[in-house]
Amino acid sequence: MAAATDSGDTAWVLAATALVLFMTLPGLALFYGGLVRTANVLSVLVQCFAIACLVTILWVLVGYSLAFGADVRGVIGGLDKVLFNGVTEDAVMIGGSIPESLFATFQLTFAIITPALIVGAFAERMRFGAALLFAGAWSLLVYAPVAHSVWGGGLLSEWGLMDFAGGAVVHITAGVAAVVAAVTLGPRRGFPGRTQPPHNMTLTFAGAAMLWVGWLGFNGGSALAANGDAAMAVTVTHISAAAGAFTWLVIEWFRYGKPSALGAVTGMVAGLGTITPASGFVGPAGALVIGVWAGAVCCFATNFMKRTLRIDDSLDVFPVHGVGGALGMILTGVFASSALGVFSGQLDIAIGRALGVQALGVVVTVGYTAIVTWIILKVTDALVGNRVSDEEETEGLDLISHNEQGYTL
Repeated sequence: MAAATDSGDTAWVLAATALVLFMTLPGLALFYGGLVRTANVLSVLVQCFAIACLVTILWVLVGYSLAFGADVRGVIGGLDKVLFNGVTEDAVMIGGSIPESLFATFQLTFAIITPALIVGAFAERMRFGAALLFAGAWSLLVYAPVAHSVWGGGLLSEWGLMDFAGGAVVHITAGVAAVVAAVTLGPRRGFPGRTQPPHNMTLTFAGAAMLWVGWLGFNGGSALAANGDAAMAVTVTHISAAAGAFTWLVIEWFRYGKPSALGAVTGMVAGLGTITPASGFVGPAGALVIGVWAGAVCCFATNFMKRTLRIDDSLDVFPVHGVGGALGMILTGVFASSALGVFSGQLDIAIGRALGVQALGVVVTVGYTAIVTWIILKVTDALVGNRVSDEEETEGLDLISHNEQGYTL
């Protein structure tokens, strides 16, 4: 008997797909755009937009097949789904109740936002051509293999790694790639003494609000069904976002005497990124604890990166997404166990074994991402040159890269 789609499941994942794309365009683009100098706002918007286009094309050509094609030794997908081969109108996702075309498009939105997140690390100083070349190569050589390993039946999934919506696949890979890029390209001129504050916090705040709403589809849609798992994922996602934002805000209030809008929205993103791997496995109380930890740990990591290590990860991608993703992966191993009673999710697993698998998954993802990202950056630098000149950086990438300005008032 042929598998059939469920109209309710299909409707929910259709909505979730739109929500996740909304996170990148316009959510992430506006969030990042408001954080850079006036002379670079358009460059950030165009980079996010162009990456969405490029990754879509690559996903159809070969990316989807590499991520979700037939398993090749637990490392990568085969080429059986090149050009969406077999993804017809009547094709149903194996073991699911939604059309495969919808599954492929939902996963595409994850493949889009992950390299777009890395833009925040090299904002204001990377050539447009180099950024696109890097994003394309990275999506095929880093994102697709990790996605296959975790979600496509690869090695990490065989180990029992728990990553419901992308703690390792999205946030650790993007965060680690970001810090490698920041170190490889070097800091912006004047860092850390003369870097400019965000030019438009209103844009950033609006983008952050879009990310919060879109993230409900990001995590809730990962259930791939309109059921209790999706409902709980939405619930815990919202709780963690609120707890992360409020924790960061309170920390700033005590340390500096005034809470900032930037701190509140950054804490929100930290809470969202940290709950992502756990969102299908934990309950509301666990989400509250995870959100508080996210706000506190990522706040410390952000200050440590800039003030102690002096690494110019321009828009704090690694301390928020990389650290938050890794923290969330580890805490998933704690709060997913039914041994914790009120904090538990649905899994009857031993905490010790779960923590071991989660930690190993984090180490493998970090190591693989760091090595391959560094190689890609070296190749792109040799081919087209990664960084703009000092004079071009001073003038701003809006005019240098696009001969346009974000503002003409």
